[in-house]
Amino acid sequence: MANKIDLNSLSSFIVVARERSFTRAAAQLGVTQSALSHSMRALEERLGVRLLARTTRGASPTEAGERLLMSLVPHYEGIEAELAAVSALRDKPSGTIRITTHDHAASTILWPKLSKLLPEYPDIRLEINIGYGLIDIVAERFDAGVRIGDQIAKDMIAVRISPDFRMAVAASPAYFANRAKPQTPQDLTSHNCGNLRMATHGGLYAWEFEQDGRAQHVQVSGQIIFNTSTQLLNAALEGYALTYAPEDVIQPHVEAGRLVRVLEDWSPTFPGYHLYYPSRRQSLPAFALVVEALKLRT
Repeated sequence: MANKIDLNSLSSFIVVARERSFTRAAAQLGVTQSALSHSMRALEERLGVRLLARTTRGASPTEAGERLLMSLVPHYEGIEAELAAVSALRDKPSGTIRITTHDHAASTILWPKLSKLLPEYPDIRLEINIGYGLIDIVAERFDAGVRIGDQIAKDMIAVRISPDFRMAVAASPAYFANRAKPQTPQDLTSHNCGNLRMATHGGLYAWEFEQDGRAQHVQVSGQIIFNTSTQLLNAALEGYALTYAPEDVIQPHVEAGRLVRVLEDWSPTFPGYHLYYPSRRQSLPAFALVVEALKLRT
């Protein structure tokens, strides 16, 4: 009967459903794969419904399993948050703070600010995950995410951590040695441009431009595609292609003569980075310290 179900089996089901693998779930839970499989079969027998479709490659939730998973996760997330809050009432803030962000924000904002915080609070652990996809931070078990202001869901708390910034297009002097510089965004279609693969939809990022209130998106092409911007910058510095990056990344190389900027009068402005998170996270002392350290000072 459902009222005799062991809550541990429900928490184990969540891990299996998320990992889609008995092997990975067992390793995460610290139990044997056979014991975990037995526990899941017992849970299915008590509920009288199949929760997991088992294959040689792993396990995935059935329709009933997906429904149970969606129902259970918010409750367990709430329990974990409250337990973490109670644990954090010790003398020193502690715990792991997981943040998903872009590599640009990580290198120019998060690490410069949080590296100063960590020595003061040795019990706080920080995990920064680099990604360009728009993910569900609650489902993926992140405490917070960092994205441009207009990309944040309305049900999240958002804290500005950077001013607005402009984008820039540039290439090395060697690249332009035998090529004419583009005068308009459409001229880029005849150039070798470094492309960025977006994780959310798997497509290539269309470069964005604006002049006199008129916006243009150009789908560029070239020989190289990466899924983070650091490699694109390196490719530009080595003369392989044009790159599209935040102005603060490009400008030092322009001033040093390593890059030549083009289409500057078409450079658009973006609304700055924001740290976003669900409301329950703000009660954790360690998380509150991270938010305060990152908050933009005006």
